[in-house]
Amino acid sequence: MTTAAATLQRIRSSSLIDAIGLLILAAFVVWLIYKFGENPTRFLNVGIIGATNGAIYGLVALGYTLVYGILQLINFAHGDVFALSGLVASTLIISVWGLEADTNVILVVLGLLATLAITVPLFATINATIERVAYKPLRRAPRLAALITAVGMSFIVQNVSLALYGVDFESVPNFIPRTSAIEIGDVAIQWNKVAIFLIVIPVLLVLTWFVRTTRQGKGMRAVAQDTEAAAMMGIDVNRTISVTFVLAGSLAAVAGLVYLLQFNIRYDTGFELGLIAFTAAVLGGIGNLTGAVLGAMMIGMVQAFNEGLDGTPGSDWTRSIVFGILIAVLVFRPQGILGERTPEGA
Repeated sequence: MTTAAATLQRIRSSSLIDAIGLLILAAFVVWLIYKFGENPTRFLNVGIIGATNGAIYGLVALGYTLVYGILQLINFAHGDVFALSGLVASTLIISVWGLEADTNVILVVLGLLATLAITVPLFATINATIERVAYKPLRRAPRLAALITAVGMSFIVQNVSLALYGVDFESVPNFIPRTSAIEIGDVAIQWNKVAIFLIVIPVLLVLTWFVRTTRQGKGMRAVAQDTEAAAMMGIDVNRTISVTFVLAGSLAAVAGLVYLLQFNIRYDTGFELGLIAFTAAVLGGIGNLTGAVLGAMMIGMVQAFNEGLDGTPGSDWTRSIVFGILIAVLVFRPQGILGERTPEGA
């Protein structure tokens, strides 16, 4: 009787929490509809800015969700690897290739491709080295040990960036035009925003294809589901985890270049952006690739609406709102939008 009563109480509590969460979501949707009706043009233009920023967050969030899906580890150093990759990319573009705003378009494209050809394998190797040195020895240790190590690696990578580049922001010329590519009435989408989607969407599709259809991708899914069972079936767990960190490091390098082409970057950029990307991964359903990008787009638009629409708390409250969303997701839907609820201890 006691067990049945406790079970009933949990069901009631869960239903109440779900109901509260739905009410909050409904209130937010009503507010969005009201703001759209108030000024549709401004609402859509601000939403486009948020979606493009969210797409960049999505590239970083994919790295978080890949690693967490395999190891259930929050790799806090991922954001700092992203920032360092952007700084290295700025050195290659400005100091090595000597690209300027008036450089021939073909040379600019070749220079950016050459930059990726260097930064992607470099930071894939760095990320795999971090896993080998800092995380692999702690696989059987309590999760708290790995978590503390991840925070420590974050500070180490951040301080390497600080030692190499100092506190100044690094930037590159506006190689991608800010002129309108698509115009529908007063709603305009600039070429630099189109370029982001032309990068993010193929990356997501290729990554999804890799994880779902290739032998290595199936091995990653098996390890994520049950490490010991995967090892018994002949899957090389160590190799699979290393490949996951290689992919995450490659994504960080791509995200670093994309971010650099849009914004300034410095040694600590990855700390806050990494936390935002992790929030996006949790919102979308951590471990779910599509969910990570979806969550990132939503976070990007929430930020943009808060900073670009009237009647909102404003930019000073952006961080509080983003991390308030993280808390709300953990309370009302811990598995995220596209995540699946799993039993405790599974």
